[in-house]
Amino acid sequence: MRIATTVCVLALGSLAFAAAGGARTETVQLTGTVGPGFTITLKNRAKTVKFLAPTKYTFVINDRSSIHNFHLTGPGLNKKTSVGATGTTRWTITLRKGTYRFVCDPHASIMKGSFVVRAP
Repeated sequence: MRIATTVCVLALGSLAFAAAGGARTETVQLTGTVGPGFTITLKNRAKTVKFLAPTKYTFVINDRSSIHNFHLTGPGLNKKTSVGATGTTRWTITLRKGTYRFVCDPHASIMKGSFVVRAP
């Protein structure tokens, strides 16, 4: 009887953990913005991205100026929007451990950022 009770309690606890968000299945959305001035950012909600866990992310890039682009590079990755175009671009990317950099190619010396992907 004790074993059955223990098993039941553990099962209910596992279900409660999963329902409370312990089993994360959604893809985290990151927002990259370039322009309209000479700014480039990458945020997770309102927080600037500095460190991420190695997993899949959705990048939503808001290119707000025809003189800029958003260029993201890192281990096995090289994605960019085009200079001259504006609008919103979506990328689904699985990030690996390492350092990633994002720049505006025409203004790379002043418009740049980076983040590190590492185990949590």
